[in-house]
Amino acid sequence: MTIPKPIRDKLGIGQGSEVNFVVNADGASLVHVDQSREERIAAMREHFERLRGTLNFNGMDGKTFVDWLRGPKDNVDPN
Repeated sequence: MTIPKPIRDKLGIGQGSEVNFVVNADGASLVHVDQSREERIAAMREHFERLRGTLNFNGMDGKTFVDWLRGPKDNVDPN
């Protein structure tokens, strides 16, 4: 997609810059990503680390839990 030069200049967007689209009540906004790739990865790892141990699978293993989430397969044609 092409971002007009005045907008690129105002947001500091250059070649190779990353942007996000943020959905809001009026539509969507273009936001320049200020963090480096490494900073975003580190932040994501920290976020997932904070989530560790917070889910309760009620004793189910991973496959059983995913099957439970997806629900019954009564209406799926095996052929």
